[in-house]
Amino acid sequence: MAFLAYSSLLLSLFLTISLLHSNSEARKLSESEQQLEVFKYHKGPLLTGKISVNLIWYGKFKSSQRAIISDFITSLSSSPTKPTSQPSVATWWKTIEKYYHLTTSKNTKSKNLALSLGAQILDENYSLGKSLTDNQIVKLASKGAQKDAINVVLTSADVTVDGFCSSKCGNHGSSAGARINGKRYKFAYIWVGNSETQCPGQCAWPFHQPIYGPQNPPLVAPNNDVGLDGMVINVASLLAGTATNPFGNGYFQGPKEAPLEAASACTGVYGKGAYPGYAGNLLVNPTTGASYNANGVNGRKYLVPALVDPKTSACSTLV
Repeated sequence: MAFLAYSSLLLSLFLTISLLHSNSEARKLSESEQQLEVFKYHKGPLLTGKISVNLIWYGKFKSSQRAIISDFITSLSSSPTKPTSQPSVATWWKTIEKYYHLTTSKNTKSKNLALSLGAQILDENYSLGKSLTDNQIVKLASKGAQKDAINVVLTSADVTVDGFCSSKCGNHGSSAGARINGKRYKFAYIWVGNSETQCPGQCAWPFHQPIYGPQNPPLVAPNNDVGLDGMVINVASLLAGTATNPFGNGYFQGPKEAPLEAASACTGVYGKGAYPGYAGNLLVNPTTGASYNANGVNGRKYLVPALVDPKTSACSTLV
């Protein structure tokens, strides 16, 4: 099965050095107000229309852990009947709509993207073992719908994946799916691993002490789960990249082989005033002491990354 994948930048990009001394996997943090290199549109399609986000859970996850991610996906869409406190995950996602507005002016066929929570598939018996290759991630992703879908593979803390922790916390890509009514479609997929026991200092910062760089105290995770709250940050970043650069020729800056996308160009920035080792000025839950910048459904609170505003090429934060 042919596929194209783009790695997520390690969340340790706030460091002044990279884990592998590689520009493709680690870059210095930019403050939220800092002007970035001009973000470019490379003439390719964005993900459009009504898209289901299907979650493929690989390995052991508690139902409470699955609810953290599924509630986040539901939170991406605002509901007029059940308004969410501001700032919200839905407001954060509206920055992505700016990409579609700019593209529409150049390509009248473009339309907005509407995400909704789709199916949840459980593979608790490790059908492919506990050490996975990139090809096996695509095989798992293909368990979800292969038309009008983003299939998100989430691996548990006891599962290793090629490159996990050493060069990536997750990735996104696309693959040719099965034929549907005689036509073969591409489907988009995302993979994110639970780093809690393997590399929380790289993939769950700022909820864990970093391995390198400034050793500021870690923040309290808003859902009281360092691994899952770290996964939310990566899922959010990769959803933004999937929407705006699904097939490698959408919006990004830098080389196509290692693109900086809507969120990964702002990695490590979560609030105004961010700098290396400091996530920015965030909201704090007075009861739990947890740091967050976005409200979600069911009373959830999340930490979501800054996004590049395509109009200004600057990192935009909620708080």
